[in-house]
Amino acid sequence: MPNKLKTNKSAAKRIKITKTGKAIKRKAGQCHFNARESGKITMNKRRDVLLSKVSAKQVKQQLPYA
Repeated sequence: MPNKLKTNKSAAKRIKITKTGKAIKRKAGQCHFNARESGKITMNKRRDVLLSKVSAKQVKQQLPYA
């Protein structure tokens, strides 16, 4: 019986794999110190970000069943 691959749980909580296989994460720096930011930057922080192809390849190794 082959061994199961383990999912990296820290990656699983931060990154989502879309139906087409792209990796999406939240933009960093949303938690606090946002009052000093302009409205434009605050709005941009609310959007999700696509990972680069290199990073997505590494993430897919960490999330074998995603």
